[in-house]
Amino acid sequence: MDPNGVIDEKSESRLYVGNLDLRITEATLIKMFSPFGKIVSEDFLWHTRGPKRGEPRGFAFIQYSAKEEARLAKEKMHGRLACGRPLVVRLASEKYMVESTEHSSRGVGEASKASAAVSSSGQLSRSAKIAAIKNKLKALEEDSSTAKKQKHEDNIS
Repeated sequence: MDPNGVIDEKSESRLYVGNLDLRITEATLIKMFSPFGKIVSEDFLWHTRGPKRGEPRGFAFIQYSAKEEARLAKEKMHGRLACGRPLVVRLASEKYMVESTEHSSRGVGEASKASAAVSSSGQLSRSAKIAAIKNKLKALEEDSSTAKKQKHEDNIS
C-alpha cells in the first residue's frame, strides 16, 4: 500500500496464508499454491527468538506474478483443510485493512490505547507494553480466582 492509501499492483497479487499447522513446510506450501499460477516469491515466517526460536509462526505470504492468479488461489484455498486445520487465505492488502478496522472498532479500552501508542516504526511504546502486561496479569488473576472459587464450591458439595 502506498502512502496515499492506494493499493498497488504488487500487493494485489500477494496473499496472506494463515492458520498453518506447524507440520506444513515451505515446500509443502509452494506445492499447495503453485497450481493457481506462477509464484514469484514466498515468505514463510519463523520465530527468531525466545523458546520457539526456529519454529514456524503459523503464517506466510505468497506473491504471484498476477493479481488474477492470487484471487483464484484465494478463492480455491480459503477454508480448505491442511493437516486438519482450515487455511485462512486473504489478499495481503485485505489482511492489512481487516487489522485496521479491528483496531478502529475496539472502542476506548486499554487495547485501543495501546494501539494508539504504536510509534512510526511499528513498535509499542514502553508505557503501552506495561499496560498490556498489567492487563494480562489482571486477566490471569481473575481466571485464577474464578477457578479457586469453583474448586472450593466443588469441595463443599
